[in-house]
Amino acid sequence: MVISTPTLWIHGKAVIGQGREIENIDPALDDVLNTYTTASATQIDQAVMAASDAQKKWAELPIAERANILYRTAALIDTHQEALALLEVKDTGKPIRDVVKDDLPSAAEALRYFAKASVTLSGQSNHTGSDHFFYTRPEPLGVCGAIGAWNYPLQIACWKAAPALITGNALLYKPAELTPTSAVVLGQLFQEAGLPANLYQVLLGDAQVGQALVDHSGITKLSLTGSVETGQRVAASAGQSLKKVSLELGGKSPMIVLPDCDLQQAVIGALWGNYYAQGEICSNGTRVFVHHSVLEAFITQLTTALKSIRIGLPQCLSTHMGSLISRTHRDRVLHAIQQAKNEGAECLFGGHIPAEFCDKGAFIEPTLFLCNTDSLQIVQTEVFGPVLCILPFTDEEEVITRANDSPYGLAAGIYTQNLMQAHRIAAQLQAGTCWINAYNVYPQGMPFGGYKKSGIGRENALTTLSEYTQNKSIYVAMKPMEHPFVC
Repeated sequence: MVISTPTLWIHGKAVIGQGREIENIDPALDDVLNTYTTASATQIDQAVMAASDAQKKWAELPIAERANILYRTAALIDTHQEALALLEVKDTGKPIRDVVKDDLPSAAEALRYFAKASVTLSGQSNHTGSDHFFYTRPEPLGVCGAIGAWNYPLQIACWKAAPALITGNALLYKPAELTPTSAVVLGQLFQEAGLPANLYQVLLGDAQVGQALVDHSGITKLSLTGSVETGQRVAASAGQSLKKVSLELGGKSPMIVLPDCDLQQAVIGALWGNYYAQGEICSNGTRVFVHHSVLEAFITQLTTALKSIRIGLPQCLSTHMGSLISRTHRDRVLHAIQQAKNEGAECLFGGHIPAEFCDKGAFIEPTLFLCNTDSLQIVQTEVFGPVLCILPFTDEEEVITRANDSPYGLAAGIYTQNLMQAHRIAAQLQAGTCWINAYNVYPQGMPFGGYKKSGIGRENALTTLSEYTQNKSIYVAMKPMEHPFVC
């Protein structure tokens, strides 16, 4: 595996961009890791044309051969786990223990899952009469574009590349501006695994490069993981050319703690749903509705757990919580915390920059608020940091109404020993994923995506294959047709 300064990955090789220069910064140490240049409009055009030529031959390849390439790429991720983990840590500021335990295995498993799922790619045949029959066949869309997010760089690249490639498409991938490295290395691993050139290409850049992919007439589908605001712009632009889109966007997800729950498990769920990965996860359950009868006990147990979280340098195996993605983002989170205090939210824990990291990195303490109203800005908007809001409630009908009172609908969690009640509540929550007595668990094969402003389409499951294919119906006449104008 070649590891170097991030470059474009086009025509099966590393290519220096012709656009503007961007500094790639380690958010935990404030070090400039390297400087890379973005793709130019000419390079984007060249990549699209090359992908179009390569895709036609790729679509004709037996699907078992395409699957074998995905399997081999997954094995290479396993082989190079240590080097890949260090790349992810330097780009993101995430603790290395998280990357090794979750991020890299999820990336490899996505490739394996869609390689296996390829056996389900088939059409239907229907004999509806003696004079004809028809059948359908799923066909690739052609050249697809994808824009990734910075919180799970390699995982998101694999989540998008695997279904696109296995269905016979080519993919042009733009990683997030702040985390460019691993997507390029994935291109190197695909090549080592035998993927023909130009089927997976990486175009580094900022929002301007992303917009160029959305607007390009040679790209038939665009997949985005990002904010709601970015998703709205992408959907509006794609609508001009009627591009197919899938959007995995933000959330402000509810977690409901009922009085009969296993309180320790509910606290563990709150930790997974708010503080893991520095809280930089779109599905986080940041609105935690706690029944008034267990409110005090929940706060006591959660506060005790927060005291044990070790904030530190991401490369240290003992670190629980690393750095946020940038100082700019940390300052946005701090602003949201201060605004919540000004509006009357009670800060029960944290809310500051750790003393030992005041002059270095983008670190912030895990933060806990008790909120007496749902109208607070911090309850309504996505913070994307380690900030949890506790909201007391009294009865089931009330909490369902309040949980659904949001423009988002990405995820939800329910903690109770009463499974009848759990299923009843889950059926009424407006969310794409509902966990019962768990949170932020993503097994391969479980569709992931949102309701309302949290997105369009699904990732990570069989249904994702339909996001990258189009159905063709073929009618076959079994006898001559009659003349339409002869009596």
